[in-house]
Amino acid sequence: MPHNASRHLAEGPRVGVRHFTYEDGAEFTARVRESKDLHHPWLFPPDSLQAYDAYAARLIEDPTKAGFLVCEKDAEGTSEGAIAGFVNINNIVQGGFLSGALGYGAFAHAAGRGLMREGLDLVVRYAFGPMRLHRLEINVQPGNAASIALARACGFHLEGFSPRMLYIDGAWRDHQRWAITAETVTSG
Repeated sequence: MPHNASRHLAEGPRVGVRHFTYEDGAEFTARVRESKDLHHPWLFPPDSLQAYDAYAARLIEDPTKAGFLVCEKDAEGTSEGAIAGFVNINNIVQGGFLSGALGYGAFAHAAGRGLMREGLDLVVRYAFGPMRLHRLEINVQPGNAASIALARACGFHLEGFSPRMLYIDGAWRDHQRWAITAETVTSG
């Protein structure tokens, strides 16, 4: 790859987004371990190389999933720096639905710096552009104020409430459903 070439699928002023690779395992799992307190009790990403390999394989090989790493740009803004977080599109449905369900997480060193907002905006535009999706949904536990604030900041709208929707951390958890459509992004 030429010195100034980028692996990013989309770039903003401070971050770029790219797909997961198997080679990202060491950095990703180290960031997960550093971020345990930030993630608990909402999120449990893989924290070992073996678990990462299985997780990445699903994101890389399953056509109903797409995984994106949010990577900081270096001081020159030309190549990628540390992995700041991740955004996954799960349950991608084609045909008349053209939708996917988003999951995401920031890593502790990047939390509160606006990097995930920029990264999520990039993934949304990529999903509605090259991926040709029409609708994205975020399901978030009502007590997860940071995740709700990110969804709202990126233009998602509260659509509803689903009691006991997902099994997380040993129990069925209630979730709010936040969504956005391609028209919202292109008209706004």
